[in-house]
Amino acid sequence: MNDELGSLATMNFPLLSLVILLPLLGAIATGVTGSVKLAKRIALMIAGLELILTLSVVLSFDAANGNNFQLVEQYAWIPGLNIEFLIGIDGISVLFLPMSALLTLMAIIASWNSVQHLHRFHFALLLALEGVTIGVFLALDTVLFFLFWELTLPPIFFLIGLWGIGPKRRSAAMKYTLFMLFGGVPLLFAIIILAINHAVAVNGAIPQNLSFSLPVLLETQLPDSLQAIIFILLLSSFAVKAPLIPFHTWLPTAAMEGPTQITALIIGLKLGVYGILRFTMPLAPSAAVEYSWILGILGAITLIYGALIALQQTNLRRLLAYASISHVGLVIIGVASLNMQGIQGAIFQLFNFTLVASSLMLVAGFIQHRLGSTEAIHLGGLAKVMPLLTSFYFLFALASIGVPGTNGFPAEFLLIIGALTAHPSLGITALAGAVLSAAYMLSFTRRAFLGPITQTAVNQTQDLRPRELALLCIPALLILVFGFFPNSLLKINHKASEAWLSRLLDQPVLERNAI
Repeated sequence: MNDELGSLATMNFPLLSLVILLPLLGAIATGVTGSVKLAKRIALMIAGLELILTLSVVLSFDAANGNNFQLVEQYAWIPGLNIEFLIGIDGISVLFLPMSALLTLMAIIASWNSVQHLHRFHFALLLALEGVTIGVFLALDTVLFFLFWELTLPPIFFLIGLWGIGPKRRSAAMKYTLFMLFGGVPLLFAIIILAINHAVAVNGAIPQNLSFSLPVLLETQLPDSLQAIIFILLLSSFAVKAPLIPFHTWLPTAAMEGPTQITALIIGLKLGVYGILRFTMPLAPSAAVEYSWILGILGAITLIYGALIALQQTNLRRLLAYASISHVGLVIIGVASLNMQGIQGAIFQLFNFTLVASSLMLVAGFIQHRLGSTEAIHLGGLAKVMPLLTSFYFLFALASIGVPGTNGFPAEFLLIIGALTAHPSLGITALAGAVLSAAYMLSFTRRAFLGPITQTAVNQTQDLRPRELALLCIPALLILVFGFFPNSLLKINHKASEAWLSRLLDQPVLERNAI
């Protein structure tokens, strides 16, 4: 394994380990402190420092060598099974680190006054969730990845169950957890099969020659008889988390019952789609190419179904949940396109989720906190009494539908071009999804923010407070910056996208009767 990692860029200072450990240690410090005010300040300080550290990781990243794993750290963990603490970054994963840190910082600020009980536990869970989520993006050992993947469940379970805003919040927390546990089973099976296949490939004994290292597994030939099995196992696992149709029902439930800052984290960080990019496609490349049409159909169904359901919604939080599902479908279409425009558009759009979708959900949370509802019938005329909040909402909504000048435009343009290049039907579906996206966003905006004020509570509503204004300024600025200068992001993942695509297209395609 050391030979396989020899070409990877390493460093002496354990920066990536520190990025994982800092929020976890901050969670402990926040939980054990005796003062609620001090706990809040510790959480805010740790989240801010984590953002600085993740930005330093991005600055240390060599985009010209982005197709290779960099800043790699390797430590023995379970030597008897050749399982290691192996972490690193490449052009696909590096941008998700500062976005995870920024989104956690935003969630902490949004929770500052809305949490009414168990304050220290709440902020400790947010930091713990940040640490394990970043671990998901950094893990290069499949068992380590599975560990971090499963460790995201307890914080979200408690955050939804204890601080949810709906009467069925505990049921929503249980539903989410059961869905994710169900999705973890095929992932574990796939990891074991891949490790055993490596041991067989090197003609060695099991377990002495097992390997769970992603770089090693990528270099290990996977027989045709296993390619389709691994592809189906990994895709079914990550489809639950993404979510794709028909595994999507947990997300609208979580959006309606859970706290909005937690829903913002869930819809902003698409770990399931990242898993498809990082593991499903590269580990079973021949099957991924052969059955890319299945992936394209799943994406198309998810895109149109989510958009049509969103078009019927009268509640902003539920609308945003279905809009998120629909946009996931568009990303999957980009992945299934198997071209540079599609893959770069998919990564760009995943990046956008952390800025646009999460910010819209936070705005919904501010409205919910003030009025006790996000139903359109209770929100008419918001633009008259909340001009600042409405202005930010308009910007985020325009970015969501891909208006030029926002970061949504280059991402959706790349995805549509990639889909059209791959197959006209995919391109037409992507265009139809963009039209429907504009329809449901603008329709709800007209009903909720424009027109006469019909509710007394709306007339007495306070506009954004200074802390909330500062919070929303950050994503708003980034939306405009990356809208006008998209190449600042595209050049970071260009080499990694090329290598990702080359790995798939250079593989022999499976026979149709492989399954």
